Amino acid sequence: MKSNLKLYRARDGFSQTELADKVGVTRQTIGFIEKGTFAPSIVLVLKICQVFNCKVEDLFELEEKDYE
Repeated sequence: MKSNLKLYRARDGFSQTELADKVGVTRQTIGFIEKGTFAPSIVLVLKICQVFNCKVEDLFELEEKDYE
């Protein structure tokens, strides 16, 4: 899954730790999402979207490998 999370986080001036605190996860979790090595739950995705006031598809998109 491709993530635009790092772009949104930088745009709004949040560190990984600050965003993690806002959505109730660890800084490492945010880093793994940004690297594409962790697929977050739908609840976490929706929490992140609330922070950035955006749609799910603005932050995340499926890649070809996700269909395999």
